[in-house]
Amino acid sequence: MDGAQHGISKTGQAASEKKSARAKSSATIVHPIPPVWDSESRTLLLGTIPSPASRNAGFFYMHPQNRFWRIVPAVFGEALVYTNKGLLSISSSSGADNATSSTDYAPPPNVCSPQQATASLAAAITERHDFLLRHHIALWDVLSQCDIHGAADATIRNAVANDFTAIFEQSKIRRVFCTGKSAYALWQKHCAARYESSFALTSHCLPSTSPANAAWSAERLIEAYSVLKEDS
Repeated sequence: MDGAQHGISKTGQAASEKKSARAKSSATIVHPIPPVWDSESRTLLLGTIPSPASRNAGFFYMHPQNRFWRIVPAVFGEALVYTNKGLLSISSSSGADNATSSTDYAPPPNVCSPQQATASLAAAITERHDFLLRHHIALWDVLSQCDIHGAADATIRNAVANDFTAIFEQSKIRRVFCTGKSAYALWQKHCAARYESSFALTSHCLPSTSPANAAWSAERLIEAYSVLKEDS
């Protein structure tokens, strides 16, 4: 009995130490990317806060393994010219956008200079921006600031929500879709009571497009995200 109790104690201690180490390695992140929207936007898509890859790129969902920019255009029968995998070179222990990662840019294989790589990234951002507005989709994140370990949403602490007042006042948005359970939980905790009644909004949870959500195939994700066509 004593041995068993000792084993449980050691296991609990190890888990506690791991949690403490992750907390110590967390960084305070201030959201660096402006929202995409205009007066004709009808649907708002929200994540939690940009991952390291997205912060480096200066736009949303830019990790090469995140499927967002394959799934959402596919809903509308489109495909982007500039894919995430063609733009980024990521050094990561797991390669997933919800893990701790070291993110560095390198020119894709068919680009021979940093200047051309920069131009390709700018063109990719413009392509994504134009796609969203063409389909009346606004894009941002729930949080303006938080402490987070890498890109692991489970480690988010000290969350501060963005101010959505101007977006809702100056657009036609009536539906909010969160791209994963973490984003939806944060919306419900920090934003739902403030905005949903005042602006006649409904909020919904969509499955994450992160590669960590491997249970959802591309086909299932496209089906789930097809609700976006209702307001396009």
